[in-house]
Amino acid sequence: MATPDHAATAVDLTAALVAAPIPAADWLVILPVLIPMVAGAIGLVTRWRSGLQWHLALGALSLTLVVDVMLLIRVATEGPIVMAMGRWLPPFGISFTADALGATFAVTAAVVALVATFYARDSFNVSERRYGIFPFLLLLMAGVSGAFLTGDLFNLYVWFEVLLISSFGMLVMGSEKAQIDGTIKYAFLNLVATTLFLIAIGLLYGVLGTLNMADIVGAAQRAPSSAPLIAIACLFFFAFAMKAGAFPVNAWLPASYHTPRIVVSALFAGLLTKVGVYALLRVLVMLLPRQADAFSGLVAVIAALTMVLGALGALAQSDFRRMLGYLIISGIGSMLVGVALATEAALTGAIVYAVHSMLTMTALYLIAGVMAARVDGSFDLRRLGGLYGASPLLAGLFLVLGLSVAGLPPFSGFWPKLVLVDASLAAGSRMLAFAILATGFLTTLAVGRVWLYAFWRGGPEGTADGTRTVLGPAGDTAAADRRGTALLLPVLVLAAAIVGLGLWPAPLYDFAGVAARGLIDPTAYIGAVFGGLQ
Repeated sequence: MATPDHAATAVDLTAALVAAPIPAADWLVILPVLIPMVAGAIGLVTRWRSGLQWHLALGALSLTLVVDVMLLIRVATEGPIVMAMGRWLPPFGISFTADALGATFAVTAAVVALVATFYARDSFNVSERRYGIFPFLLLLMAGVSGAFLTGDLFNLYVWFEVLLISSFGMLVMGSEKAQIDGTIKYAFLNLVATTLFLIAIGLLYGVLGTLNMADIVGAAQRAPSSAPLIAIACLFFFAFAMKAGAFPVNAWLPASYHTPRIVVSALFAGLLTKVGVYALLRVLVMLLPRQADAFSGLVAVIAALTMVLGALGALAQSDFRRMLGYLIISGIGSMLVGVALATEAALTGAIVYAVHSMLTMTALYLIAGVMAARVDGSFDLRRLGGLYGASPLLAGLFLVLGLSVAGLPPFSGFWPKLVLVDASLAAGSRMLAFAILATGFLTTLAVGRVWLYAFWRGGPEGTADGTRTVLGPAGDTAAADRRGTALLLPVLVLAAAIVGLGLWPAPLYDFAGVAARGLIDPTAYIGAVFGGLQ
């Protein structure tokens, strides 16, 4: 029997494989995923050592933040950075790609996760630590970082699944009735969105034959007019809008975010919906811009309704945590303005607003926890009061955060709203400009109502002024004050960032402009993927 001539049948793979060794600096792209993933695995196998869990998470997330900052600096100086998995060149293999948009979101997410972890030191009991709350947190961060840095659409779906699985565990931790109810609602609607996402991916692959993001840009432009790309873009929009919490598929958010521990709610507010916004920007603006333009008017209407109805929902709440859930929804509408208009100015404003929202909403949930800890653990506005006299620092920090989320100067929320209003008027959309301004007014009323109830009046409803119930051993006011001050340190860090971005917004706006231009004209992104690895 003749043996095959392997030399004659050998395939030349030089065009498909990375021939040169991968530079050590390129590992920066994958380290924000590897570090929390490895630390999470270590946390799982050592979860019986409950005292180690918090220190492990804090150390891993600190290192992740350092790596993310290094990656951001390199992207700012060199442009998009690419790393190919398994040496297979795109589009044959999977690539991780960091551009200005992904690096900005990754750094902000790392800041939010690190600050929330610091806050969480005493937030979980021994049982919850042993059940893996901190490994879940690290796995969540791995999924978020992977979503921001992946260069492959199917792997964006994979990272969505990773962060969803971990978020299910964090949401249900404690097994209380309200938590289980919130988890069921959260899980069902997010799994529907994930299924739609997967269907859209399958249809897109069937039409274009590729899922590499850089390759999709050219393939979509070359696709025949009969290809159902507009329908596919609509599926992507519906799936990501549901994950982001946009109207009318947002009922799951206020029904679930108020049920877990407050630090978990803070993490979800800062991270999860912003991954949906990132996916909308990446897919609809960069990958399928012509198809998204076909229903941009619908996106504009949804953006306006999301803003206004979210603010009205916040105004109607008597539970502070539920109110914050509606404020998250309202902010998502502002970010959707960038997707609807898809101009450089609108995208810049949307990106900056996303950074602002990640910081501000996380801080608001954390300060809600401090407020509740200073009374009887309740978030009911009728049971809050007298907090200004109890802690002027707490009152001052809440005022900063409230003015920022309302979009008032001189804080971080003012500038992106101003840019979005200007971009809306420049695009001829008075409806969006009016919705942004109306939302700011309604949000000011909502946070002002909290200020009046919790801080301005002297005590809870039905009590004399000066009455307050203190959470501490045997009503120990000093112990409660010490604990409250310690919990305020993470809030103080975020508030300082919010004030800094409000007073000195230029660096963030300049880099957000680079990110916006990269979405509109992804030439540099494509060149890095297909040229930088040769």
